[in-house]
Amino acid sequence: MSDPSPTILPFPTTAGAEEDPVVITGVGMGASLGSNREQIWQALQCGHSGIRLTDEHDPVGTLRLPTGMVDWLEAEPGQLKSIQLSRHVASEAVEDARLDWSEVDRTRFACSISAQFGDIGYLYEPAELRDTSPSRPWWNQLLPCTATSMVANELQLFGPRLCHTTACASGLVSTIAAARMLQSGQADYALCGAADAVSELVIAAFHRMGVLSTGPTVASACRPFDRTRSGFVMGEGAAMMVLERRSNAMRRGARIYAEIAASQTLCQAHHVTGLDGDAHTLNYLIQRLVDRAGWTYRGPQYINAHGTGTQQNDRSELSAIRDGLGDLANDVLISSNKAVVGHLINAAGSLELAVTALALRDGYAPPTMHLQEPEPLGQLDCLPMQGVQTELDRALKLSLAFGGHLVGVALRRCPFEDFQRTPEPLHSQALIRDQGWTERRRAA
Repeated sequence: MSDPSPTILPFPTTAGAEEDPVVITGVGMGASLGSNREQIWQALQCGHSGIRLTDEHDPVGTLRLPTGMVDWLEAEPGQLKSIQLSRHVASEAVEDARLDWSEVDRTRFACSISAQFGDIGYLYEPAELRDTSPSRPWWNQLLPCTATSMVANELQLFGPRLCHTTACASGLVSTIAAARMLQSGQADYALCGAADAVSELVIAAFHRMGVLSTGPTVASACRPFDRTRSGFVMGEGAAMMVLERRSNAMRRGARIYAEIAASQTLCQAHHVTGLDGDAHTLNYLIQRLVDRAGWTYRGPQYINAHGTGTQQNDRSELSAIRDGLGDLANDVLISSNKAVVGHLINAAGSLELAVTALALRDGYAPPTMHLQEPEPLGQLDCLPMQGVQTELDRALKLSLAFGGHLVGVALRRCPFEDFQRTPEPLHSQALIRDQGWTERRRAA
């Protein structure tokens, strides 16, 4: 029996963000492409890849697969790699926000970090050591909220703590939850994001599912929106952001990456891992998100897509973008970062939302690498092999997750120039499309 299409009812018009929108004032990132925000951002501009073949030193058993492994992080005994990554990028985000801690009420500083996978390393230890070894704390195995607890404890944040697990939508859900705590008055600041690391159990599960690409070459294994795509590659990394209300940021003279213009969560009542081929619900989510952001007649300029490189995801996502935006989709720029950093699972939405904020800051939509034969569905511009340098004011980030979770966040540049982040110059080797490309594409 086929799944019924969702009943789409007219939604109330809520154009325009709240009078005091939530803004991003600090960003921290770490992944296979680099250990900090600007390293990763410049690597994306240049089309560099952090994908390599796993080896015997990686926690993947005998599997040898293209994967975006983090090699720059020094292992700490008894510490999960995902928690190390969380602490690393949280520190960068908080420093980047340039907070004067003497003026911060730490009881009103929230922390919303997605759940991490448990530690299974004890399975490899001799049985007689499993109950006595101090090197593997039991909470790393039992408590999915260990990352948010450890980060908040380290930074002495006494406000609300949240921990969500919604598969690869977790990072965006954590951001939305943090923003809502600010909007409801429960907090004045929030640290939000996610981290993830590759483990043998998880990569083996995806491998058995048949969704991981094995090539034909390591460098181009993941090819989002390409007709020859064959699956995604896993990756490791993390991203955190500091959020606050715009009035608070302006009061303290902070510099703003972007404002959260709107957010939306829905679900597909379809399958645990499969997507609705007609993409009715995702279509509706995009329409709803654009309406709530107040962009009904102009739409987003850039979409950072989920773009996994699987047959099902890419077709569903492109179909929803085309149907959800209609003629507005003709001018939107779309790209996926997973081709070069891999799929960070729980942390994918966080890192890609941070990239979207940097795209607004610098006026640059990064390319979709390894895209040689674009999927013709919808005739959309997925930025094959070259980015576009242009002024960007409006962008969407989409996440499509196992379990049917659909999540979107709309970002816009701060309208007050004195409080905008100063754009950073693009890398000298940034991949930039020539100005006549769009006109030639339309003519064709």
